[in-house]
Amino acid sequence: MTKSWTLAEIAAATQTTIQGNAAKSIQAVASIEQAQTHELSYIRDRKYVHLLNTSQAGALILTADLAAQYQGDALISANPYLTYARVVTLFNLMHRPTSGIHPTAVVAEDVELGVDVHVGAHAVLESGVQVGAGAVIGAGCNLGRYVKLGAHSFLYPNVILYSDTEVGERAIIHSGAVIGADGFGFVPEPTGWYKIPQIGNVSIGDDVEIGANTCIDRAAMGSTRIGHGVKLDNQIHLAHNVQIGDHTVIAACTGIAGSAKIGRYCQISGMCSIAGHLTIADRVTITGTSFVINSITEPGVYSSGVTVEEHGLWRKNAVRFRQLDQMARRLASLEKQLAELQKNKD
Repeated sequence: MTKSWTLAEIAAATQTTIQGNAAKSIQAVASIEQAQTHELSYIRDRKYVHLLNTSQAGALILTADLAAQYQGDALISANPYLTYARVVTLFNLMHRPTSGIHPTAVVAEDVELGVDVHVGAHAVLESGVQVGAGAVIGAGCNLGRYVKLGAHSFLYPNVILYSDTEVGERAIIHSGAVIGADGFGFVPEPTGWYKIPQIGNVSIGDDVEIGANTCIDRAAMGSTRIGHGVKLDNQIHLAHNVQIGDHTVIAACTGIAGSAKIGRYCQISGMCSIAGHLTIADRVTITGTSFVINSITEPGVYSSGVTVEEHGLWRKNAVRFRQLDQMARRLASLEKQLAELQKNKD
């Protein structure tokens, strides 16, 4: 059964201020439209203010100005959305399996395990692996030779960490992620393609989360690096020698080509393509489906691509797009002629 919290306990845990009954018991979190008298909800900005008078929630998380318009119980927060996230965490703590090694797991003799480590069914830990205290290795995970997994990190079932991969503390890696596979390196030769051995590794910082089926390739030489606090969504591909700065977030289905360097605190939306060997500055936001082919040297919001439109119009515009160079040249010629006529007139 889920633990109940009083508003006073929630306020202390989230560093918020109470308006109303501090002893009120809260049993769950729900949307403001559906919350009932034993549940807590929130309003994050003024466009939802009309819901203040109709909500049946036992208490709301509100900014100070919204709380002044509300007669019920509330938690006052400068950032209601962040407070909501913290409250949800209180009510839904991550389940941690009991420590120990499942009988079906295969653990090499020289593996070093910290205290309170969980190793799930059919997991494989090869020679030289080091696992920090309190880490969880889910069923079917495979940790190759000399992998280092930091304390209190959590691997969901069927995560693959290739040899020499290093993962920091408190990482969360979801099922199907493959970390440290070979980078895509080949040299053409008369008979086809000669494979370049990928002799580097992947190095992942602390407090990183990696989504399901995301792939991060090992470096050709040196390290593919993921900074502290980075959050990666599902089905992302990071190629060899990519560098991701601290606290950058990347949404699903984005691909980043080899040796690209992404700055700190960047926000990269879904389905973006980022070419290799370029640099993106700190605090850059790239909107969805953008194609980045040049370095970005200044913070800001960047976009590319064409939004969806009716097919017939799209076809017409596509034809015009192919004519842009010719049209630009004709325009330049006409401007030159106009300038000459104006000069002769003067």
